[in-house]
Amino acid sequence: MMGRALRPQYFCRFGLVSGMAMVFLSSCSILPKAETLEIYQLPSSSIPRSTQAHSLPWALRIATPKSSQVTDSMRVLVLRQDNRISAYKGIRWGDPAPILLRDQLAEAFRTDGRFSSVSSGNNNLIADLELGGDLTAFQVEYKNGIPAVNIRLYATLVQSGRSRIVATRSFEIIEPVQGREIPEVIAAFGRATDRLAAEIIDWTLQHEPASQPAVE
Repeated sequence: MMGRALRPQYFCRFGLVSGMAMVFLSSCSILPKAETLEIYQLPSSSIPRSTQAHSLPWALRIATPKSSQVTDSMRVLVLRQDNRISAYKGIRWGDPAPILLRDQLAEAFRTDGRFSSVSSGNNNLIADLELGGDLTAFQVEYKNGIPAVNIRLYATLVQSGRSRIVATRSFEIIEPVQGREIPEVIAAFGRATDRLAAEIIDWTLQHEPASQPAVE
């Protein structure tokens, strides 16, 4: 009889404790929501094919440019007028900015077609010339409240076999953002990298390597 009388009390207490635990757990399950990210790549290069009949017998390697820890980022950076750097919320590049620019330049050179061979990355492939440098800006800047993409690259052209600097030049592209929405910002980056690529291609072609070509 006593054993039977204890059972309802046991279940009642267990039910009370379980109910309190459920309330406690439900109150602890209110966690901050994870940030929803949209990943962007640069628009495909719109560099036209060269009308030159034959490509030059040179091989070009495009190295990943060096950059600061701030610029070497997957965030879409914004430089404010007070020199404060921030980033657009909820969006990222698919790769860090130096890799994005390297791949965009490689695509532009290949489309242009005036080099017989174009490789990208910091590899040991044989090449006549290597294009590298320092990426010092890859960001949106506000001036008088108007946003514009700013890309600055100090480019170096090196004769690979001799490790000799053939030429250096500073490039800066400022491209207005035609609107305030994120797709318009990304489109402005695409136009800016196309303009930069066109200038770098013409500049690179002015410097013929002194050694024998790596590709025949």
